[in-house]
Amino acid sequence: MNLDPATVMAIIAMAFATYATRISGFIIGPYLPEQGRLKQALDAVPAAVLTAVIAPTLFNSPAELFAAVVTAIAARRLPALGAIAVGVCAVLLGRQFLGHW
Repeated sequence: MNLDPATVMAIIAMAFATYATRISGFIIGPYLPEQGRLKQALDAVPAAVLTAVIAPTLFNSPAELFAAVVTAIAARRLPALGAIAVGVCAVLLGRQFLGHW
């Protein structure tokens, strides 16, 4: 197997970037505020990122929208693992019967 030096350097750079991103939380974490507006903004980031990732998927096909509605209902009544299982089953059934574009 012949490895291109540019490929090896790209892999090393990506590994470094991943490690730097993960370790930065430990380095700057103690300096983040424990109250105030910045704290509220940082607390909202995970929900905003999750919404940004999931929202475009909802409009790919009727199956995904169906699964999102079913999962939202299940999440109000079941623990997280149960809601995930219901969501996976809903996507499978939705794609089978409603189609996937």
